[in-house]
Amino acid sequence: MEDQAPGLSIHDSVATITLQRPSQHNRIAPDDCSVISGQLSRLARNPDVRVLVITGTGTQTFSSGYTLGAIQDQLDNRFEDMLDAIEQFPLPTICAINGSVYGGGTDLALCCDFRLGVTGSKMFMPASRIGLHYYPGGIRRYVGILGLAAAKKLFLTAQAIDDTEMLRIGFLTERVDARELDAVVHSYIEHILACEPKVLATVKTDLMATAYGHADPKVLRAHYTESLNSPELKARLAVINNKKR
Repeated sequence: MEDQAPGLSIHDSVATITLQRPSQHNRIAPDDCSVISGQLSRLARNPDVRVLVITGTGTQTFSSGYTLGAIQDQLDNRFEDMLDAIEQFPLPTICAINGSVYGGGTDLALCCDFRLGVTGSKMFMPASRIGLHYYPGGIRRYVGILGLAAAKKLFLTAQAIDDTEMLRIGFLTERVDARELDAVVHSYIEHILACEPKVLATVKTDLMATAYGHADPKVLRAHYTESLNSPELKARLAVINNKKR
């Protein structure tokens, strides 16, 4: 297929954003940032969508990150704003990492709730090698999700790591054979759809706030109390109790 802007498709309750520049290893062009941000805004207003999947075209590379030729004069707030929007997206997000991932593509993956990668893939953070001090949000995610030791290794040595190391440090939620990636993604989707949507939204918000030290105990307590008194909890417990009889 020809290289083009990221595509958006919606099937039932699942939205999929696909990076579509296979000849460039699914690089993220400057204008792609606005495209993805707009897609996220539309999806957040769509009450029928309950899960977002982000993936790439082909079987070799999920994403090679931001276009290198645009880093000096076009690496503006659009890229960071897009990544923050993915990280803060109110619905569960799955990154189906269909190949290796590099540079800003690694941070895009870290913005997602689940990262399902394929056997044989690699990741590489070349920022220090090309003389780029990474932006604050990316460093926060690297340290917060992967830990300081792993972040130091990736940033201070610019070494590539394999899928075993990606799994060990928590970059990958799961590692699967490439032939099984779609099935595993579908399994995650099925489990997510079986959960109560309102609770998923508040729990995701509270988990993120707690992880980054912004949690308000009163808000967390309010979400808990609200769920205890919700008709959704009552209905779901009734179904479970009826099955036991």
